[in-house]
Amino acid sequence: MKFELGIALRYLKSRHKNRFVSLVTLISICGVAVGVMTLIIVIAVMTGFDDDLREKIVSVNPQVYIHGANGIEKPDEVIDRIKSLEHVVAASPFIEGQALFFQNKYAQGVLLRGIDPLREPEVTRLNDYIVSGTLPKGNLSILIGSELAKGFGLTLGDEITVVSPVKKGKKYQFVICGVFTSGMYDYDANLVYTNISDAQEFFDMPFLVSAVGVKIDDLFKAGEVKQEIKGVLSLHYWVKTWMEVNRNLFSSLKLEKTVMFIILALIILVACFNIISTLIMTVMEKTKDIGILKSLGASRRSVSLIFTLSGLIIGTLGTTLGALLGFGACYLLKTYKFIKLPADIYYVDTLPVQIQWSDSILIALCAVAISFLATLYPAYQASRLNPVEALRYE
Repeated sequence: MKFELGIALRYLKSRHKNRFVSLVTLISICGVAVGVMTLIIVIAVMTGFDDDLREKIVSVNPQVYIHGANGIEKPDEVIDRIKSLEHVVAASPFIEGQALFFQNKYAQGVLLRGIDPLREPEVTRLNDYIVSGTLPKGNLSILIGSELAKGFGLTLGDEITVVSPVKKGKKYQFVICGVFTSGMYDYDANLVYTNISDAQEFFDMPFLVSAVGVKIDDLFKAGEVKQEIKGVLSLHYWVKTWMEVNRNLFSSLKLEKTVMFIILALIILVACFNIISTLIMTVMEKTKDIGILKSLGASRRSVSLIFTLSGLIIGTLGTTLGALLGFGACYLLKTYKFIKLPADIYYVDTLPVQIQWSDSILIALCAVAISFLATLYPAYQASRLNPVEALRYE
């Protein structure tokens, strides 16, 4: 192996009379590097979007939902039965439904959620997102998102008319008790909170709640917790996880990430055509040398291995350079956040970046594997050279 590797390294440097092959070798390395760098950056950004979106969804919403067929009449009994389960951290009842915000000539549909202000901070991070005011304590107080407050020009203490969808359009005058910013435009523009007792009056559910929200200690064990909860509750309840509630969104993100990986991997594939051309030109330039090596006893396997190693060296150097550039670019994007995005379109206001090492290793392995496949034909052609034919005119 040392013999073949030594010759492979020498063959990557063309003789001083002809620097063209060395230039093509450098271009091949740069081509692979650009492909790997691009793939690492794009996949890191898409992973960042996925993680950031998931964090915002589970920070404002429960991780597991327990619903009753016609609402839940005794939520405390449900909470008492599930709180001893292994991964359950906390639980809180809530009421949820559509409502209509109305002020002057402007109206907007919102999702009104009635919460228990004492239990809610144990289940979600809503309290951390409040930029002014407090959680709704009662007396028709309401907590609204910053985008909604901006759209209606509302501040703390202002009154807003909210129309009930179940009481023949009855109007309620709520007082703004706080404003929150979750960083997710849909929530900040369309989600409002009130006290659970006010919500029961608003939705005409005096003895019921819509569901019980549950917080667990591991997001990705939601399915396991769901089965445990179903085991301790009767058939009158049905349970959903955060993954099921947002299935379409995360499925589309996963599909986009997979498709983007395949598309950008084609950049590496195109770059590897340069490796093929480089090795073919090297074989043509080194025809005499190959003939001498074979006449001295080098086997077809050794000659083939020389050119295979040459291609792998090009691919490995390109992959390493591309990985370093990709990680460096991701570090700059994550640290300085110099790329801004419209939050109403992309859910976030800056470009999120999250390097997942499993993805990076897969990218590197794919790049090296494609580089290896690119060496097979030139290496095979070199091994077939007849030493007599190679040296006939030398």
